[in-house]
Amino acid sequence: MKKLILPILIVLALAAGAFFYFNYQNAQAQTQSTYQTEKLVKGDLTATVGATGTVRTNQTTSVNWLASGRIGKVLVKEGDKVTVNQVLAELDPTTLPQNLILARSDLVTAQRNLDNLKNSGTARAQAQETLAKAKQALKDAQDNRFRKNLARVTQPTIDQKNADMVIAQDSLKTAKENYAKFENRAENDVQRANAFSRLAQAQQKVDQIQYDLNYLNGGPDVNEVAQADAAILVAQAQLADAQREWDRLQNGADPQDLAAAQARIDSIQATLSQTQIKAPISGTVTDVKSMVGDQVNAGTVSFRIDDISRLLVDVPVAEVDINRIKVAQPAKLTFDAITGKEYLGKVFDISAFGTSTAGVVNFIVTVELTTMDDLVRAGMTAAVNLTVEQLSNVLVVPNRAVRLQNGKRIIYLLEAGQLRTVEITLGASADTTTQILRGDVKEGDEVVLNPPAAAFTPPTGGGNPFGGGR
Repeated sequence: MKKLILPILIVLALAAGAFFYFNYQNAQAQTQSTYQTEKLVKGDLTATVGATGTVRTNQTTSVNWLASGRIGKVLVKEGDKVTVNQVLAELDPTTLPQNLILARSDLVTAQRNLDNLKNSGTARAQAQETLAKAKQALKDAQDNRFRKNLARVTQPTIDQKNADMVIAQDSLKTAKENYAKFENRAENDVQRANAFSRLAQAQQKVDQIQYDLNYLNGGPDVNEVAQADAAILVAQAQLADAQREWDRLQNGADPQDLAAAQARIDSIQATLSQTQIKAPISGTVTDVKSMVGDQVNAGTVSFRIDDISRLLVDVPVAEVDINRIKVAQPAKLTFDAITGKEYLGKVFDISAFGTSTAGVVNFIVTVELTTMDDLVRAGMTAAVNLTVEQLSNVLVVPNRAVRLQNGKRIIYLLEAGQLRTVEITLGASADTTTQILRGDVKEGDEVVLNPPAAAFTPPTGGGNPFGGGR
């Protein structure tokens, strides 16, 4: 009996082992069939940064009137191409303000003055004449001052005055003696009055001669010398002015005078130009707001001009990516309003300063379209992908296979039916793949795209393998 039990137990053990083995193999096959895997490969990778923005023209401007009046002419229509300073519209001359009408007359006068400066020799001749007169005036003033230092008269003149004094004093003595004869008579006595009159005349004669002698014998008068000195200073100043004027005009009109006259003309012409609207930039007329006969005031906008020769898109780029962006880097653009087409562009400008919004700092990157057609219009929303790096023959992993576990990026390899966790360091990333810089992996390894939930700790932020930097 014992000999029979032992074989039975062996058979049962083998049967049980076979049962569990086949169950295990079936479970492993079922488990493997639930995994999605992909082999790690080497290939090319284009790293991009994506953003959205609005298409704008290279330059845009609204054109308004600088004067009031009624529009007499509209010379362009929407869609016309215009150049800088091209006349777009004009006011009716009969409706202009008085200052603009008078400006036409002022322009004629200003132009005549400029022509006279350029062609007339009158101013030069007058300056030459003034210079000659100033030189003579200075000489006269100097001669007059020199005479103040000399004796007033010659000695014979003084001797003659002395002789006149002797005679006058003798006449005075005789008049006194004659008056003494009638001095005691009444005041209304005729002989007394005649004698007194002759005495007074004789005394005045003596006094006058004495005054003359005092003057002739005296030196130069202080006040007269001061006046003569002042006259010389005035004459010198006038001569200097005349010399400067001559120097300014002797070779023709002064350039500064010509510039001033031309500035006057330019000022008047600028005033007259208010009767017209001119294009401040070259471009295309994209809006016409006025018609002939409309009454407008200063500031009324009548036209819009856009330079559509270049279309630009301003897109915000996060600070973590901005240093990867360089001027002239290529870009690809798509538009919600244009299906099935992709446009090319390049980075035209990068803002030097960032703007913080809700704690996120963005920098504006301007992209210029290098291929465009009539379907692309200013104001459209564009999705922009900036190519920041082009790599060749690098080991890449699908983005969906990367997980974040305990602050580290990992992937799961399927080896002989078993999952193996591998920590990796990532490099540049594209839309669907990312470069593997370091990690215990090689080309051909089977990477699991959908490891079981229990096999890893889900990363914060929905499993984005690139959140928080690389």
